[in-house]
Amino acid sequence: MRQATALTRFTDLPPIATDLGFSATRLGVIMRPQAGQPHEAWGVLNPGGVRSNDGTMHLFPRLIAEGNYSRIGHARVRFDGETPVGVERLGVALEPHESYEVNAGGGGVEDARVVFVPLLKRYVMTYTAFVPYEPRVAVAVSSDLVTWQRLGVLRFEAAADAPDLNACGNKDAAFFSDVISDPQGVPSFGILHRPTTRLHFRRHDTGATVTRPPGGDETQQNIWISYVPVDAPIADVASLTAVRRHERVMAPEQSWETLKIGTGAPPVRLSYGWVLAYHAASASGGRPRYSMGAAVLDGERPSQVLYRTPSPILEPEADYERNGLVDDVVFPSATDLRTDGALDVYYGAADHVVAAARVSVPSRLPANLGKSIGS
Repeated sequence: MRQATALTRFTDLPPIATDLGFSATRLGVIMRPQAGQPHEAWGVLNPGGVRSNDGTMHLFPRLIAEGNYSRIGHARVRFDGETPVGVERLGVALEPHESYEVNAGGGGVEDARVVFVPLLKRYVMTYTAFVPYEPRVAVAVSSDLVTWQRLGVLRFEAAADAPDLNACGNKDAAFFSDVISDPQGVPSFGILHRPTTRLHFRRHDTGATVTRPPGGDETQQNIWISYVPVDAPIADVASLTAVRRHERVMAPEQSWETLKIGTGAPPVRLSYGWVLAYHAASASGGRPRYSMGAAVLDGERPSQVLYRTPSPILEPEADYERNGLVDDVVFPSATDLRTDGALDVYYGAADHVVAAARVSVPSRLPANLGKSIGS
């Protein structure tokens, strides 16, 4: 078996596949800012999403108020047959009030991802908290999708052979719903995340200090994975924030990924591995252009990438994806696995509305796919 290191990149692996037929069909906008609602004055976007025990599809969209102040809302998806067509608003799930969610300029909680973890018998939400000066990943849990217990921000165990991920910002995190193995074979809960490469300046009376990217000199933002040994959160759920044994999973490769890639929706477990809908940004006319790609991660060791789509499966072409608070954005953040094997993806469009697309996924992978990674 190929041994992973703390700095393993997808680009270290040999090419392993071409197009497997992932494709997306737009289903349209299902949620727009509500007139007269101040919490939604600038937009509704980037929802987390999960099915409850009774089969209801719940969304947790980012609600942007005047001044770019964000809350995490709660809504129930309305369907016409099997097609999502709208939402019923259920209120606000998280309002910024913790010290790591507010700052002198306001603050915010945003871009939730939600999974149900059967072993913990809880829903687990990851979200971006705007602590002073830089974004951080925070975690909350719930047994009913209504009342959420905040656990705090992620704490990254330091390792001698790896960058200190506590020393930079972080966004776009999502837990795996089932147990996987860490680099040493320990059964663990895994979390994907994206350390930022921006320089963050902390200003004090005595001057300014600088928070650097994870490697100190990186210019592109990659998807990483970290782990929590299973026994810890079973004993104390707050241990979900103490992560270790960090690995790079995917780095930008294609022209549509030149600026960065990041976790989109939480990975979905299929028979052949974890399917990940992710976002990628390129520079178009001097501004970012966000598209959606798909990847397949190994079922036991998801730091090993079995497949990536060579081109976007959904890119900003519809008017509601091209024009909004931020133009040219397709930002996947939730999925719903259908009984026919297709995947409904919920995404933020142009940082202003929530839309949905139906993604066809392969029923199996070619027999030789990923053989070059290890056996």
